[in-house]
Amino acid sequence: MTITLENLQALLPLLITCATTVFVMLAIAIKRNHWWNATVTVAGLNIALLSTVFVAFKPYFSPQTEALLPQTITPLFVVDGYALFFSALTLIAALGATTLTNAYIESSKRNREEVYLLITIATAGGIVMCCAHHMASLFIGLEMMSIALYGMVAYTYDRARSLEATIKYMVLSATASAIMLFGIALIYAQIGSLAFAEIGAKITQEPSLLIVVGGMMLVIGLFFKLSLAPFHLWTPDVYEGAPAPVGAFLATAAKVAVFAVLVRFAIIESKNVLASAPFVITMIAVACISMLVGNLLALKQNNIKRMLGYSSIAHFGYLLLLVLVGGPQFGVEGFAVYLAIYVMTSLAAFGVVTLMSSADAKRDADTLNDYRGLFWRRPYLASIFTLALFSLAGIPLTAGFIGKFYVVTAAVGAGPWGWMAAAFVVLGSSIAIYFYLRTIISLYLAKKNMHRFDADINWGQRTGGIMVLGAAAFILLIGIIPNPLMFIAQITQLIWLPTP
Repeated sequence: MTITLENLQALLPLLITCATTVFVMLAIAIKRNHWWNATVTVAGLNIALLSTVFVAFKPYFSPQTEALLPQTITPLFVVDGYALFFSALTLIAALGATTLTNAYIESSKRNREEVYLLITIATAGGIVMCCAHHMASLFIGLEMMSIALYGMVAYTYDRARSLEATIKYMVLSATASAIMLFGIALIYAQIGSLAFAEIGAKITQEPSLLIVVGGMMLVIGLFFKLSLAPFHLWTPDVYEGAPAPVGAFLATAAKVAVFAVLVRFAIIESKNVLASAPFVITMIAVACISMLVGNLLALKQNNIKRMLGYSSIAHFGYLLLLVLVGGPQFGVEGFAVYLAIYVMTSLAAFGVVTLMSSADAKRDADTLNDYRGLFWRRPYLASIFTLALFSLAGIPLTAGFIGKFYVVTAAVGAGPWGWMAAAFVVLGSSIAIYFYLRTIISLYLAKKNMHRFDADINWGQRTGGIMVLGAAAFILLIGIIPNPLMFIAQITQLIWLPTP
């Protein structure tokens, strides 16, 4: 098909992100300057984020023109309200991780510029997945992100834990990608197409062993990337070994893109799949197991990053359940709201860990003892961490409560299976309150011995600190007034924006 100007305009977020990657590469080649390369990265990602607003609301800016959405750009990409929402969320997460990276490696003597190149490559891969309409674009975007993440996890290569985390993630991630690719091949052998729409239309009309096995292998590969139980064993080790800002990227941008493409394929494009009782029951079982496993394994963790890793397993169990029992309309809206809240909350939590850490230290400030009595040294930073943990626990008047409300409401309205799943949600959330409160209490306990890790006095005036303050404000404001975020999510599920 012919690529038109409208197609290129619809792809602006991806094109600008790729252009940022090239500019960062050239900036590194011309002259190594940490401030300059970080500025180019942040400026490029901000322009890409603004372009999502332009693409979505073009008729509002220029009433004489027609809406750009939805746009199918070759069989590989579709740009609609759904793709733009999750592309924007991926860019926001990447911006948060970039500002945290700047604060983290600012004083480091190692080569600091290449990490921004890796971030932009991974972000471009995430946007490709958000717009994917075809198995080929799904796999290309997934591998773009994964390969860049290998380098990001190992960026503090002088730490043994970082190298161990990289090797584990690379080997297991490559294995999951191979399994997923084999599954795609089996589906293609039976259906003869790799387009989501055609696979979704034929997957229930032509049931066969090839489709069942291929679909299972595809879902297993995606579940590994989302660290859903029982494919979660890599998560705590990688979160612990990765530099703190890279952990923030792993927990947010990487997960957003994978979950977005999973929902587009399995829910939006393959509506008939939800009519298959065995499939739905199996997926609900995976969601419930993830809730319990994630929360139970986090109970006795003394490492903050490992705790947040196990917590992410449980949260994506909640998300999967919400998508399955919420229906095509409520499920997509609730999933968009929950994922946006989770991203901002995770950025706040990992942001505190990043501001307490440095790339030159032998390890990050990631043990519970490092945060003992933090309130008496950095009261505002401890308050932000408290707010983030409350939000992860789903305490009222925080944004996390709105997400949990969506999950429980959807589950209760889904019949007997939903009631059973709601019981798992309540049980998992009750367990989670213990280890979140355990961490919070440690922040307010006096510590007699000298502390080894601490944030700079002026942490709130640095880019990473400003981002953390913004994330904390989001948690509080959305917890009190959730309507703006809910409205944006409702627009997203319309898939296209009407001309005014």
